[in-house]
Amino acid sequence: MSDFDLHLLTAGTYHEQLVAGFWLSIKLAAGTLLLAMPLALLVALLRMTPSRLLNGVGFTFVEAIRNVPLLAHILFWYFGAPELLPEGLKLWLYRGNIEVAAAVIALTLYTAAYMSEDIRSGVRSVPKEQLEAARALGFNFLTSMRLVVLPQALRITVPPLISQGLSLWKNTSMAMVVGVAEMLYQAQQVESATFRSFEAFAFATAGYLGVSLVITGIAVLYEHRVRGAVGH
Repeated sequence: MSDFDLHLLTAGTYHEQLVAGFWLSIKLAAGTLLLAMPLALLVALLRMTPSRLLNGVGFTFVEAIRNVPLLAHILFWYFGAPELLPEGLKLWLYRGNIEVAAAVIALTLYTAAYMSEDIRSGVRSVPKEQLEAARALGFNFLTSMRLVVLPQALRITVPPLISQGLSLWKNTSMAMVVGVAEMLYQAQQVESATFRSFEAFAFATAGYLGVSLVITGIAVLYEHRVRGAVGH
């Protein structure tokens, strides 16, 4: 394609803009993952606790989050939630970097809701006699989960969690709707400024595809490693 402007993607202001968007997308995904994992574990434990109240709290969280589109979550945390705050605090937030904060909160809650169900499924695959034996030895529920059940469930839980990580990476593109200057947002800005649609969105496509393939490769390597361990 003779009209393809490679220079736009490899040097200059627009290149820097696109690269900055790519790294912000990486930071969004990594930050969200670090926040979502412990929250997902907490919610999974709530779903499995003998307490009906705590179980109900976990169930309500999962169903309330999973049954609302991610876009609606992001818009709520950007436009809706700040309206509940005092006027001074609300204005301070909007003068700051509330776009990124709203996106991270929404992505964290959304990702944690799905991850918690994957963790719960992995734990439920461990024979219940394991938990009963731990309780018979005098361990409380949390200690039994931490020392006996969760280590066994980890091997089963990792592949679906990696899959959720892949979904999270693609979901970071939704942050553009509130003005977060991530990769897709920057591609759109470059396209608007240069009218080079193919180059701008080719960069974004390659960026999403490249990271997705890396995550997929990690999943494949883990699967081969587990199979090798089982074979021995």
